[in-house]
Amino acid sequence: MIPDLAALHARGAAQQPSYPDAGAVDAAVARLRTAPPLVFAGECDELKAKIAAVSRGEAFLLQGGDCAETFAGVTADNVRNKLRVLLQMAVVLTYAASVPVVKVGRLAGQYAKPRSSDTETRDGVTLPAYRGDAVNGFEFTPEARAHDPQRLVDVYNSSAATLNLVRAFVTGGYADLRQVHAWNTDFVRESPVGQRYEQMASEIERALTFMKAIGADPDEFHRVDFHSSHEALVLEYEHAMTRIDSRTQTPYDVSGHFVWIGERTRQLDGAHVELLSHIKNPIGVKLGPSTTPDDALELAGRLNPDNEPGRLTFITRFGAGRIRDGLPHLVEKVTAAGLNVAWVCDPMHGNTFEASSGYKTRRFDDVIDEVQGFFDVHRALGTWPGGVHVELTGDDVTECVGGGEELAEMDLGHRYESVCDPRLNRVQSLELAFLVAEMLRKA
Repeated sequence: MIPDLAALHARGAAQQPSYPDAGAVDAAVARLRTAPPLVFAGECDELKAKIAAVSRGEAFLLQGGDCAETFAGVTADNVRNKLRVLLQMAVVLTYAASVPVVKVGRLAGQYAKPRSSDTETRDGVTLPAYRGDAVNGFEFTPEARAHDPQRLVDVYNSSAATLNLVRAFVTGGYADLRQVHAWNTDFVRESPVGQRYEQMASEIERALTFMKAIGADPDEFHRVDFHSSHEALVLEYEHAMTRIDSRTQTPYDVSGHFVWIGERTRQLDGAHVELLSHIKNPIGVKLGPSTTPDDALELAGRLNPDNEPGRLTFITRFGAGRIRDGLPHLVEKVTAAGLNVAWVCDPMHGNTFEASSGYKTRRFDDVIDEVQGFFDVHRALGTWPGGVHVELTGDDVTECVGGGEELAEMDLGHRYESVCDPRLNRVQSLELAFLVAEMLRKA
């Protein structure tokens, strides 16, 4: 059974909020325990089966969305824009690479962020660091930066609203393949990558017209399966959202279909590994340059002792300069042990740097180089490069430099909207999809 919260915290849980009022924490957790599930166990099982296909080399995982969601960002326009760019990317990957694409949004729960420092200092004033809207506010004031457990209830409500919007979009016609032209905005049409997308959309439309003419019109042309994911970081929230499935009498974390453990919280004897070892969702673990092959084997042993296909995904985040040297040892040892694992590349977190203007940013070329290194390693070892995990937005932000638009460091301030890490904008995301599709064709 699931260990209680006190037992989890006794393990020295990393990256947790510091709540001053225990009574307020208890009240928030009690409210969450009685709230309806955000996702259903059967949906989690469906995603697990799809990820099992990824681990067998029969599908590709596309996982993307905000670095850190905000409560203010829960609007129909924002959710639609993120969904649109993910659907566009999935269409490119499916059509250009001829491979089924498993679509997972980094949304409806990605409200908490680990931080390298507990505090932030500005102009001689030191306050708690912003840890995501799940914990505190972004505004640099003592009131906003206080850790507030009521925000966990706000996370639930915001996630429910986001999922309602996503489900309405994907079942209400927005995800119809015949919408591929409509997804292409004027902004994208005017860019080289947008013109390339428009050409592909025309090819798809001709194929669909032919299919309709011969009487073929399957449901898959009109809707998509779309799943939610987030980092399982704040223990009070994930524990309160864990329920016993009435079908199987086993526990599922019903805050999202897929949850992952971060690079900073993957301690083998830590609270996060312990909690996620008990739930039946498909789960992931971020693996950075400090990960040894033995670490990977021990994590697999703790989190997937039955070696169930689709249960465990390793999300690697080495950085472009380290991926080709660091990844082979992990893949070789995990493969030799006969473990069922889906390998996914996070090309974002290992490539962050501070521009001369003070903005955190990433070079598009570094992002692409890490993905290419990921594919090169798997091709050399005869294993399957199973997917990409990307921080992106559907908006026209200027947060990552480079790409077809040739954004420079001086452009970062024009529209830098992330409250945490820099994201690819919609044109850069689409360009990434075309480049990954080319890599997949070769794989």
